[in-house]
Amino acid sequence: MNALSDRRIPVRAFLLVVAATCALLLALPGQTVTTRYLNDLLLILDGAYRITAGHVPSHDFHTPLGPLAYYLPAAGYGLSGSLGGAMPAAMALATLALSVPMLHVLGTRLHPVIALLFGVFLLLVLAVPINLGEGITALTFAKFYNRIGWAALGILLVMFLPPREVRGRQDLPDALCAAALTLVMLYTKLTYGIVAMAFLVFMLTDRQQRRWVLHALGLIVVSCTTIEIVWQSSLSYLNDLRLALDVGGRLRGTWGQIADHILVNLTDYVLLGLFAGLSLRRTCSAREGFFYLFCAVTGFLIVNQNFQAWGIVALHAAAAVAAETILRHEEGTVSVSRIQAWSVAAGARLLFLALVLPTIVHCSAALGLHMIAASTRAGQSLDLPHLERVRLANLWTWGDYDAANQYLATVRDGVKALSEANLDGGKILALDRSNPFPMILGAAPPEGDLPWLQWERTLNASAFIPAEALLANADIVMEPRTPIGDDTGNPELAGLKALYGPYIADHYENVRETDHWKIHRRLGVQPRIGMNASDSS
Repeated sequence: MNALSDRRIPVRAFLLVVAATCALLLALPGQTVTTRYLNDLLLILDGAYRITAGHVPSHDFHTPLGPLAYYLPAAGYGLSGSLGGAMPAAMALATLALSVPMLHVLGTRLHPVIALLFGVFLLLVLAVPINLGEGITALTFAKFYNRIGWAALGILLVMFLPPREVRGRQDLPDALCAAALTLVMLYTKLTYGIVAMAFLVFMLTDRQQRRWVLHALGLIVVSCTTIEIVWQSSLSYLNDLRLALDVGGRLRGTWGQIADHILVNLTDYVLLGLFAGLSLRRTCSAREGFFYLFCAVTGFLIVNQNFQAWGIVALHAAAAVAAETILRHEEGTVSVSRIQAWSVAAGARLLFLALVLPTIVHCSAALGLHMIAASTRAGQSLDLPHLERVRLANLWTWGDYDAANQYLATVRDGVKALSEANLDGGKILALDRSNPFPMILGAAPPEGDLPWLQWERTLNASAFIPAEALLANADIVMEPRTPIGDDTGNPELAGLKALYGPYIADHYENVRETDHWKIHRRLGVQPRIGMNASDSS
């Protein structure tokens, strides 16, 4: 395929069709099917419920995530009309929204074949309901914010390349796209936003593109100022993020786990090294070499902070830039024969295809599997108020299914106990990784709490929210119990009890115990008379 025939490919129209198809596959069934990370899914839905209840992230509750990580699921909740349809609708909306800057950036900067391959790759990474690096049957909307961050960053990094054809008023759409992508990252998960800002500062070294970069930085400053005037929680957001960093550290995990992250992504690093070598051999550009190093290092730092083994999309973006640079060089070189130029260009395309095709196939299969499972109502409904359209399925995932079933049994047990004790209308806090009870019971969520209590990830013995702040607004505290009623074998539960147990003992009374929970009621708070879960829902 020569350059002329490549340009006849309707790149933007094709990618728009792919984006719309992904959105429809997600949203049309109106159901959420999950095979793992059920507690994480309930955590996400609890966030959407909190927004609809009037809560503001980092103002009414602590969170290391940006506000978009909550407003997007809430928008999906509003569009779908149910919590079970919230996340498919939210990710359909995110796919369509991010396709707008993607169509402009890839369409103006990449060769049609590279643009098509990389665009399809990004859209599927964004839309697929799995945690990157996990199996096709590991369906979950958990960690969805990482896929949004990777997709936005992947698009932005391609802007290292100047446009293939300089047109009038190119700076304005470039600045708008760069600013929008950076703001999405800043207010979804700040680690991606920091890398995006560093990239834009680096782009100031490009005289050819400096104008749109300055415009983008100006738009970001104005937008952040406006958001802060409305939100008034940026400082709290940074403090919550600092707490998470204090818990996890800058490099998360042991040195063995860090080495695992490198080894799992080693193939992508090797392929990027091949691309970078072929490109730098032609350009001999120190600035371009620094760009590849920047993508490799910052991409690793991000994935090391994620609950994710594989999927450094920054490497794929850098490879797309290298492939495009090779193609441009061959097109602009008149000293080589047409056959040699064609072979080099074809080799660059094939090498890039080898890099992205496995992920395209993998994500397509997982997205299709979720659509089929949701359409056929696979698995079991959670059978809880407001969560009837969330389904737990066993798709050859027996270990995950058993663990999720056990967790589901504890939630059902807690809902039943709260209803029977007429405690379902108070502000309930669970000393657990998620707190689905207000959402299920239709109760007001507590204020000032941290909904995501995961030991050694959002808090530990030295970095935590004081009990006086975490529990200040909670009428009811749900304390998990191990099956044998002894937490000595559960360091996570033991750590939470050590931090918050004394405050609970002084300010609450134990009113009920079940196989799975100890229920504490704040002193002076009385149960509602004659109310139950069905009344509140």
